[in-house]
Amino acid sequence: MRLLLDTQLLIWFLEDNKSLPGHIRDLISEADNEVLVCKISFFEVAIKLKIGGRLNLKRGLLGLINDCLLENISVLPLLDDHLLAYDRIPFYDDHRDPFDRLILATALAESIPIISADKKFQQYTGVVQLIYV
Repeated sequence: MRLLLDTQLLIWFLEDNKSLPGHIRDLISEADNEVLVCKISFFEVAIKLKIGGRLNLKRGLLGLINDCLLENISVLPLLDDHLLAYDRIPFYDDHRDPFDRLILATALAESIPIISADKKFQQYTGVVQLIYV
């Protein structure tokens, strides 16, 4: 099964965060699953690290990217189809995060489930397949 991780879940998985439930860790680690992350997630991390105080990583951005390679997490480039799907993601006043919305659009364009612990992602269950943590 192909699975897309949102940025928070990627960080939780790679940094062995105890907030990540064991059954989700097992799902991500399952050898038969193709685990993906959007390149835009790295851009999000870079911005949040630069702003300061909004994100804390044990090994920094380069470590995060390298850990994806070590864990066989494939990086999805930003494609035109993803940008076009952005318009199909409903806009909610309480969820304007452009990174989240582009990650959701990627899941929609690729027709793959997204794993997220973000409560706001539950608003999109009629649009994308969500595995909510």
